Amino acid sequence: MQAIVIAAPGGPEVLTLTDLPDPIPTAGEVLIRVQAFGVNHAEAYMRSGAWGEVAAVPGIECAGVVEADPSGALPVGTRVVALLGGMGRTRNGSYAERVTVPASNVVAVHSSLDWADLAAVPEVYATAWSGLFGNLDLQPGETVLVRGATSSLGQAAVNLAVDHGATVLGTTRNPAHAALLKELGATDVLVDDGALAAQARARGLAIDAVFDVVGNRVLRDSLALVRPRGRVCQLGFLGGFAPVQDFDPITDLPSGVRLSFFGSAFVLGTPAFPLTDVPLDQIYAKVQAGTLRARPTRVFRFDEIAEAHRVMEAGQALGKMVVVLG
Repeated sequence: MQAIVIAAPGGPEVLTLTDLPDPIPTAGEVLIRVQAFGVNHAEAYMRSGAWGEVAAVPGIECAGVVEADPSGALPVGTRVVALLGGMGRTRNGSYAERVTVPASNVVAVHSSLDWADLAAVPEVYATAWSGLFGNLDLQPGETVLVRGATSSLGQAAVNLAVDHGATVLGTTRNPAHAALLKELGATDVLVDDGALAAQARARGLAIDAVFDVVGNRVLRDSLALVRPRGRVCQLGFLGGFAPVQDFDPITDLPSGVRLSFFGSAFVLGTPAFPLTDVPLDQIYAKVQAGTLRARPTRVFRFDEIAEAHRVMEAGQALGKMVVVLG
C-alpha cells in the first residue's frame, strides 16, 4: 500500500510518500481502507518532533470502509470513521491507504455524506462534544467563551454550543475573522490580546464557562474570565507547549472556579470515555441538514499532504482541512 511517512523530524517537506506492506488486523482491531482523513495540529506536532518519538505514519483520524474485522462485529464494506486509539503516536496512523485501529476507536456511520465531509468531523467534534458537555457540563442559556474559536476545534465548539442553546462568545487574534465566527452563531467576538479578562470586565460580560484551545500561555487569564463558580476546560496548545511558570493554586485559581483538561489523544475510545457517548450520527445528520457548518474548508489530494501542513501551520485553514485518496 501507499503511505505517507515522517522521513525525519522537521517541517512539512519531511512527509514522504512511500510503499509499505499492508497492515494485518489482530484480535481487537479493525482493518480500514481509508477513503479520506482530516488534517490536525496534533499531526504537525508529531511530524516536527515536539511530541518525541512517534509512529512512522502520522494521522489520528479517517473515514473509510471495513476490509476486515476479526471479531465479526463490523461486516466487510461497512462505512466507518476512526479516531485516535494511538494512531500516529504509538501505532501507524491514517495517512495511508489502509490502517488497523483498535475496535473501540471505530464507529459505523449511517450518513450519506461524501468521504470528505465524513472525514471533517470525527476528531474535532468528538473532542468538542466531550469538552463542552463532559468537562464543562454546558447548559442551555449559559454563556461560554471559546478561546481559539477560528481553529477547526474551536469552530466545532461554537457550532455545538450554539446548537445546544448556549450564548457563545468567540475569540480570534485577527479582527478580520470576526465575521466568520458571527456567521457560525457567536453573539460577540473578542480580539485576543492575552488579556481577555479585562475586556470581559469592561463589557460587563458574565461568562459561565471557557473552552480554551490556546492553552498554557493564557491559562491565568482564562481562569480570571469566568464568574464565581465558573468552569474552565483546556483542550489544546495553540499558544505553545511551554509550561505555566510558577503556577500557584492559592493565588492563580479563583476560589470555586473549576479547572479541567481534556486530552482526546489519550482517552477517547477508552472505557472511561467511550466513543458511543459521542452522538456522531446525530452530528452527521445536522451537518447534512446544514444546522452544523462542519464541511471542510479545503480538500487536498494524497500527494498534496505537505502543502496541507504548510497551510495549516500558516494559520490559513480557517476551518477543517481534509485529504481524499483516489
